[in-house]
Amino acid sequence: MSQIALPLVTARGAETVVLGPSLQPVIDALSSPNSWPFRTAILAGPPRSGKSLLARWFAESGEGDAIDGADSLPEDDLFHRWNRAQADGRPLLLVTDRAPGAWQVALPDLASRLGSALLIEIGAPDDLLIAGLIAEHASRRGLVLGEAVIAYLLPRIERSHVGIELLIETLDRLSLERKSPVTISLVRDALAERSGEFQPRLL
Repeated sequence: MSQIALPLVTARGAETVVLGPSLQPVIDALSSPNSWPFRTAILAGPPRSGKSLLARWFAESGEGDAIDGADSLPEDDLFHRWNRAQADGRPLLLVTDRAPGAWQVALPDLASRLGSALLIEIGAPDDLLIAGLIAEHASRRGLVLGEAVIAYLLPRIERSHVGIELLIETLDRLSLERKSPVTISLVRDALAERSGEFQPRLL
């Protein structure tokens, strides 16, 4: 498991991003904005995958400007921002929750420019990243997960950023309700609850 807090330092302070092989190409691309076509890139990925944090880091690094939630802006405004960045010679990072191809742009000039941008996509987390995310979310909640628990979770947990976060939230709640440490038995119940198959045990 690898975690980076530096150089991911923003105005909010040092913020940790868990790094695995599947995320390394994203970090590499964000570190080379001068190689982007027309100095423009689109950062896309699922919810809770760290896009906003990466965008803040990029903007505050001084390497360029970032627009979080770019797909929700009026197209005329976004087109103006793109033109201004080009005039200033500033790299521009556009952040969207939408999957590639799902962001439908009606303004032809804007559509052609976005079509030329570099797509930086955050994909499904790999095993190393999943293990790191489990540990990070648990640490934030003060949960102690043993190696056996993490090993049990890895092949069974939903392989999405949101799914991992929600499962740790469920583990935390069950642990507090039962006044119990996180055991494999408790993990089984949390997994069953997340899948909709949970049945409360008789005490």
